[in-house]
Amino acid sequence: MAKCPLCGSPLDWAGLIEQMLVLENAEDIMKDHERFMGAFEGFVFKCPHCGEEFYGRNLPAKEAEKVFELLNEFKGSIDWENRKVRLRLNSLLALDTMLEQWDKKVKG
Repeated sequence: MAKCPLCGSPLDWAGLIEQMLVLENAEDIMKDHERFMGAFEGFVFKCPHCGEEFYGRNLPAKEAEKVFELLNEFKGSIDWENRKVRLRLNSLLALDTMLEQWDKKVKG
């Protein structure tokens, strides 16, 4: 799971995405994979633990791509009026990772 590149504290993906919701055209960005990844990598996030700022490119891109998929897979995953993510993204990412590992074990 994503950790602050400066202090090492675990980060909540929902909180990270909520920080991005201030972007102009955020709703359109969240629907287009290429635009999302470009905006994510160049976005300056603020760690809720240490308060330091860092670029999204310092976070795991694979997890960011899965977050994008989850946000688009579940209708109503973002409350646009209140700028809040409704999904527990960290839990869904952990479940997705466990299922991937299970598939690898089963398939050999």
